Amino acid sequence: MNTLTTKENGLLKDLKGQEQLCIDKYTRYAAEAKSTELKALFESMAQTEREHLKTIDEMMAGGTPVMPQTIGNSNNKNTSAYSYENEEDRKQDAFLCTDMLATEKHASSIYDVSVFEFACPENRRTLNHIQAEEQQHGEQIYAYMKQNNMYS
Repeated sequence: MNTLTTKENGLLKDLKGQEQLCIDKYTRYAAEAKSTELKALFESMAQTEREHLKTIDEMMAGGTPVMPQTIGNSNNKNTSAYSYENEEDRKQDAFLCTDMLATEKHASSIYDVSVFEFACPENRRTLNHIQAEEQQHGEQIYAYMKQNNMYS
């Protein structure tokens, strides 16, 4: 049983809120996306965020989750440009991507601060692992945007 400090508990509460926001946004945006590829990407990311939320809940309960030493490398997916039927659909998906990219940047920054605030090395490694996955989400969104001329 891992006893957390008041500060660590507060940080986990913030992280839990951020993970829930990511889940809610990815789920909603998957339903709104015009591109089938973007829908699938957002659905996959929502699932990863659900796993992050479970991990945070476990930590809040005093557990020390064991994370893999490395993260999967899903950045190498070759994405092809989606053939949008009209410019409005492309703009809609660009908005969704831009919002999620900003959300992932924010989530990553909260994890960055939290990694330095936890006393337990295993908890720091867990938070660092999740942060790396958040950064990977950002990379995947950026790759989709670049492939579809949404990022300048």
